[in-house]
Amino acid sequence: MPSRSMVAERRPGSPLHGCIIHVRRGPRSRCATDMQPARIAVDVIMEREQLHNRWATERWQAHAVAPAGATNAAPIERLPGGGHERWRFSRLPVDLHPSESEGYYLNLTSGAPVWFVMWRVDDEDASRAWPEAVSLSYNEAGRWLDAQERVDNVPLPAELRDWLQAYTDAHYRPEPKQRRRPQSFLPPQDRR
Repeated sequence: MPSRSMVAERRPGSPLHGCIIHVRRGPRSRCATDMQPARIAVDVIMEREQLHNRWATERWQAHAVAPAGATNAAPIERLPGGGHERWRFSRLPVDLHPSESEGYYLNLTSGAPVWFVMWRVDDEDASRAWPEAVSLSYNEAGRWLDAQERVDNVPLPAELRDWLQAYTDAHYRPEPKQRRRPQSFLPPQDRR
């Protein structure tokens, strides 16, 4: 099978510099090189807002996600400014796997593609929260929500939407629809 890899952005300093997308030509088969994930590192900014009510004193949410900068920033740093407290969590990995390509397709076709940020609050100190994982897969975010995790959406920038679209185009193949025979045409003993 002919296979080639393309680099999403060739310019050094670009947020996508060094991201590899594997593109296959010809009939699909699953081999070790086919299952190589594309990887990008991102920074997540979490925001804590003070609330004035008797049930909760603060609310956390994912505020922004951006490709990790080239600087060696601290893994966790407090950002100045505004009436909200913001914290940057650096270099969280986002892996694109061919097996999740349907989830990427669903995210892209939703009308407004987003990052999905799964985050947690410290059980003993509610003033501490951190992002646990970041994904672009609609299906993976659904599994996190089914597991009762906190998941926030953050809009996906256009340049990363194009990168995700290229990866999805290379790996996603919708399953062929199979027509089922209506049950009313079967004898009663053969109906399921």
